[in-house]
Amino acid sequence: MPSSAAPALLTPETLSNPWPMYRQLQQEDPVHWSESLQAWLVTRHEDVTGCFRDPRLSANRTQLFAEHQLGGLGPELVKDYLRVSEGMMLMKDGAEHTRLRRQANTGFTSALIDGWRPTIQRIVDSLLDRVQEQRWMDAAVDLSEPLPALVMTELFDIPAEDHERFQRWSNDTATFFGAAVGDVRSAALRANEGSAQLSRYLTAVIEARRERPGNDLLSLLLRYEEQGRMSTQELVSNAVLILTAGHVTTIDQLSNGVYELLTHPEQLEQLKQQPELCKTAVEELLRYTPAVPFMHRVVAEDLELRGRTLRKGQLVFLGIAAANRDPDVFADPDRFDITRQNNKYVAFAFGPHMCLGAGLARRELELALRTLLRRMPELRLDEQRPPRLKCNSLLFRGFDSLPVRW
Repeated sequence: MPSSAAPALLTPETLSNPWPMYRQLQQEDPVHWSESLQAWLVTRHEDVTGCFRDPRLSANRTQLFAEHQLGGLGPELVKDYLRVSEGMMLMKDGAEHTRLRRQANTGFTSALIDGWRPTIQRIVDSLLDRVQEQRWMDAAVDLSEPLPALVMTELFDIPAEDHERFQRWSNDTATFFGAAVGDVRSAALRANEGSAQLSRYLTAVIEARRERPGNDLLSLLLRYEEQGRMSTQELVSNAVLILTAGHVTTIDQLSNGVYELLTHPEQLEQLKQQPELCKTAVEELLRYTPAVPFMHRVVAEDLELRGRTLRKGQLVFLGIAAANRDPDVFADPDRFDITRQNNKYVAFAFGPHMCLGAGLARRELELALRTLLRRMPELRLDEQRPPRLKCNSLLFRGFDSLPVRW
């Protein structure tokens, strides 16, 4: 495939319906160099999962990716963003990543996550209580956006009224991280301010927890800092990571899930008749329309992949969404099937960096969808107001607006 085909990935038309381009890349040039992106695109399931495990592809990519995003703009625009990001386990390799992840893992065990189910259920019900009688809502704005932020503020034991600020700060940092299309300078400045605000806020909360520790997630992480296993900056950076990563992607995934169910009426009806299928439905939604279509890595050491040479220092975009519809792995991959078994999707990445909060995200999605269909069994898209898909990012996919009625 000629490199001139790659820029189509960044048009609103392709961002709204990327699946034909993904299939074309898989078939014609599965390890594709994009001149416009100045990066490699890897799209086959075997290669994507292999790359996630390959130590020659580094997660230590903050500086390079920021420079890639900024183009000719100076990195001083995002100095606070860089400072906070560089301490995150998401941006670490090898022993450093293992050390930080091991500390955070203790807050995301299956037993603890199961213990959060009543909290998640209570928040879902409270959000639906607000709109139940009016018989319509914007599912993106009224349910998907507030739910993860409210869950995370409870887990961090911080005031629920601050969730709107967290939502704004998280969205601003995610937009820049997500390979935003449009005004790069504005996105960079907002990301920098969002990172600085999150860092300042959580630093103050952490200092308060030193005086009065509790059973919340921040208090748990603080114990490792006090034992010398995590620096204060690492503690702040990874608190920011957990808060934002558990927020932005779940917002988009829930909106994507509601949309897919409402546009596949036979699957929706089956789920309403068999609510026990909700877990496999969530798994299929994660495969079919993942909130994170691509994740990036940096080549740390030259390597060969399908006859192409990836050079040290180059950026690689691993095609999660493309891999999730690879016909070599999934039967009838473009069919949405809530009963699909042996679902080997990679929506939560793969290997050492597999998403720490995957279990929490699954619980939120399952409880939100199950409750939504139980309380609003006649749920449908609003015939008068079309949904509005986000078309400004290569790395994130979701809805700005998703009006529904019941």
